[in-house]
Amino acid sequence: MTDQSDKDPSLTVNEKLNLETGVIAWNDLVRYFARGVVIKVVEGRDLIEVGAVLATDNKAQLERWLHDKTVSRASDDDARDWAAREPEFWCLVAAPWVLVQENVKETTVH
Repeated sequence: MTDQSDKDPSLTVNEKLNLETGVIAWNDLVRYFARGVVIKVVEGRDLIEVGAVLATDNKAQLERWLHDKTVSRASDDDARDWAAREPEFWCLVAAPWVLVQENVKETTVH
């Protein structure tokens, strides 16, 4: 968490986590993948909600998401795919974890 968000007691956990989000490219994410701290969140699952579950140590909810594979540790197969495509991700730092969700861009069919 940033120093500023930690100093403001009026912020909720979700608001504090929201301050820790941003866009990251694969080439900037690779070092975190190498450390084994990247958590992949599928499209449709709320990145902030996942961060809140980790921050509050809600093991039961995390286990449900791990079981249904909407949240998982990034795998070597993921890394190979991302290296080939070089996507951008929405990223949330919930130390020590780096949660990512592929930034799927809408395409227009002509």
